[in-house]
Amino acid sequence: MTTNAGLERDLPCGRGPNQRFYVVPEANRSRKIDLVRQLAAVGRVVFRERPTVVITTGASVGFFALVAAKSIGSRTVWLDSIANADELSLSGKRARRFADLWLTQWPELASGRSGQKDGPSYHGSVL
Repeated sequence: MTTNAGLERDLPCGRGPNQRFYVVPEANRSRKIDLVRQLAAVGRVVFRERPTVVITTGASVGFFALVAAKSIGSRTVWLDSIANADELSLSGKRARRFADLWLTQWPELASGRSGQKDGPSYHGSVL
């Protein structure tokens, strides 16, 4: 699931019969009505697909997927974007209560570092 329809062409070998690609509306906190539309679209996908696990790197679409997945009993993993080097993203901060595994890609932002008492775990970066 993404907000970028162009990413579908980057899938290796196209899509197989059991692979689905969903595009949901783009949104950000300055466009509240778009957030509502995005939440509805993400919720429809999650409730239709009923995933056993949701893994996301963040932003509002990932946060909404995490919340919807948790509400149906799915396992959830939040990996805060590598772009957030100085502090966790707003979505990342809020994801904590819905994530079974809450991760950062920056050791400085991990729990126990720089006075961070209750931060995400760090197990290395993706890139």
